[in-house]
Amino acid sequence: MSLLDCLVGIMLCALLLNPLLRASAQLATKQMQYEKTQSLISEAERAFELMGHAIRVAGYQNIRTKNSSNKPTDSKWFIQVNKKVGYRGSDSLSIQHGLSDGVDFDCIGNVLSKERTRKDLAFQGFIVERQAGIAKGAKVNGGSLICQSLDRQGRVQNTTLMNGINHLLVDDISPPQSTVGMGDSAPRLYKISLQMTDGALIKLDFERTFATRNMP
Repeated sequence: MSLLDCLVGIMLCALLLNPLLRASAQLATKQMQYEKTQSLISEAERAFELMGHAIRVAGYQNIRTKNSSNKPTDSKWFIQVNKKVGYRGSDSLSIQHGLSDGVDFDCIGNVLSKERTRKDLAFQGFIVERQAGIAKGAKVNGGSLICQSLDRQGRVQNTTLMNGINHLLVDDISPPQSTVGMGDSAPRLYKISLQMTDGALIKLDFERTFATRNMP
């Protein structure tokens, strides 16, 4: 076989292989994006589960251990939303609640006990902050969702739950009490909006609405 024949053969092989290699590279890229998307969806659902649970237990008071200083007029302090205080103007959510007669957990899975309360109330907070340990100007995949809870000395501790949070919005969308016909027993509604990102091409928007169970 002549040198020319070898070169022609190599060129034909390259012509046949190039489309296959391109297709393989595109498939690998799509698979990677799919896996990143599924991971972000899973993290968003986890965030919603934790914040939704906190909203549902906000304001709970055990009748046996209820502190007389926690009067109904103080109910506005059981759940608070602070606007544009976090990463990229994200909102923060904080709630307080009493301990039940069962086993209660905070947002990082600690079993709640009297030591982890203030005035017999447990505290849980959620805020998005810039990822720790990242140099200024470096590219990051969103901010970190922080769980705020009380340690055994009743002090606030911050724990990173997850990264990839581009934006968090919390809105009280409760209708005026006078329009719902339920008086003070009507639950409050909170809409939580999350934008998740991989820091590159993927940005996913999620939204859930949760209702309180223990406070108007």
